[in-house]
Amino acid sequence: MDKKGKGNSNSQKDAPKTAPKTVGKTAAGKTAGKAATADETVKPAPQPAAPEAVKDVAKTSGAEPGMTRAILDAVPHPLFTIAGNGHVVEANVAAEAFFEVSAPLLRRRPLSEFVPFGTPLLGLIDQVRQRGAPVNEYRVDLGTPRNGGERIVDIHVAPVNEQPDNVVVMLQERTIADKMDRQLTHRGAARSVSALASMLAHEIKNPLSGIRGAAQLLEQSADDDDRALTRLICDEADRIVKLVDRMEVFSDERPVEREPVNIHAVLEHVRTLAASGFARHIRFVEEYDPSLPPVLANRDQLIQVFLNLVKNAAEAIDSDQDGEILLSTAFRPGVRLMVPGASTRVSLPLEFCVRDNGKGVPEDLVPHLFDPFVTTKPTGSGLGLALVAKIIGDHGGIVECDSQPRRTTFRVLLPMYRGKSPVREDH
Repeated sequence: MDKKGKGNSNSQKDAPKTAPKTVGKTAAGKTAGKAATADETVKPAPQPAAPEAVKDVAKTSGAEPGMTRAILDAVPHPLFTIAGNGHVVEANVAAEAFFEVSAPLLRRRPLSEFVPFGTPLLGLIDQVRQRGAPVNEYRVDLGTPRNGGERIVDIHVAPVNEQPDNVVVMLQERTIADKMDRQLTHRGAARSVSALASMLAHEIKNPLSGIRGAAQLLEQSADDDDRALTRLICDEADRIVKLVDRMEVFSDERPVEREPVNIHAVLEHVRTLAASGFARHIRFVEEYDPSLPPVLANRDQLIQVFLNLVKNAAEAIDSDQDGEILLSTAFRPGVRLMVPGASTRVSLPLEFCVRDNGKGVPEDLVPHLFDPFVTTKPTGSGLGLALVAKIIGDHGGIVECDSQPRRTTFRVLLPMYRGKSPVREDH
């Protein structure tokens, strides 16, 4: 209203002096005059000034600064503008979350203080200023102690045409894409094990039964020294049969019977089992989101999954160290994945983590950790995590490992239950 009133006053000022004057005032004129007076005296509360970068974008696009700010904040990827002096001019909400600092603090310091020393990002910004054209760089690590270690991103840098010294930077984290790639690999590995298990069950168990039977017949007529050898044959045959039985789980293609399950009841059950057995020397920490909705799953299989993960975590902790296993749950919207049997992408907002402070997983082993027969244990079979990947894949979810020294996290992402059936609360 202030702008409108000001425009009216300017138009009266610029009007020719020879314009005819109105003689007298009508009732309508008096009313209009009062309304104009009211408009001039009642002023809206002052609004906070929009940042200069937002004003410039709004000016060139014809949009209101508030609308432009909302659009920038709606972008799910970190997006920020860098001035000629290397300082951050403006940043959206995703950029604040990525660097783990507020926008005002980002604007007060140069970008070089928030990224690793020698990062290609700074060189890309200079290159864009020189060429006046956008450039991209893929799989760049922008991780620092401030933002929690490794952060692999794709970088997109473009010039701001109206401000030659300014450039716009967008970061696209590779985390989600890598999760999908790894999940497809895990499913392929599970299918390979399924075919292998079917073959082993038929081609190995039948001959083994004959070998074991022949060893038992020989044992009846053998002396004491030879009887020890026949017992060895029987024991080894039994051990191979048990291994094949474990692998037969992978060839089970029957639909999983699922129901709404309270994940906290599952985790509490697993914690109780572990604390009274193989992890009695380890401290458990629980960080649960009590508002988490139920998960559509098979309760017994979830117990098997998390018991496997907790057992691995306990075995990674030395007996003489102050061991700790963290069980956490959280709601993380934004992850969507195309799963077999679904016509659209499925949201995976439920995050369940098992974290330990053990020695960690060797870096070269992490990409293959969920493949069959891959293990770091001298006596391990390498099928435990492959089974975990299969079960979570059958539930339409993702499992991944993020390993750093004294901080190894196994993260499970699952879809939430949207029906109206009662949720199982029992342990």
